[in-house]
Amino acid sequence: QVHLVESGGGLVQPGGSLTLSCAASGSIFSIRTMAWYRQAPGNQRELVATIPSGVPPIYADSVKGRFTIARDNAKNTVNLQMNSLKPEDTAVYYCYTNLKTSPRTIWSPFWGQGTQVTVSS
Repeated sequence: QVHLVESGGGLVQPGGSLTLSCAASGSIFSIRTMAWYRQAPGNQRELVATIPSGVPPIYADSVKGRFTIARDNAKNTVNLQMNSLKPEDTAVYYCYTNLKTSPRTIWSPFWGQGTQVTVSS
């Protein structure tokens, strides 16, 4: 079994910063991708940033230059540093990973429970 635990959400004023953290634990053999998605009320879940193994991070156009994703392979963690936050960044943010639990299993997706980020004055 694999668990993703997120932390760091909260209420912040426009222009402020927050850092989200996600730690993957459990039966982990290899992680291919770690990413952050978000879902605002009435909207579909959308990709915010992803950091596959061995390649540069990829960001949604709406967050380029403001958000930074970073991964620690030794600790199986991924952080999302969010700067210059805007009200339209308000959403539930979900951690995502694609991994193998053993050498013989297929790559499988896992999601965190989500953490609320609210940007408001």
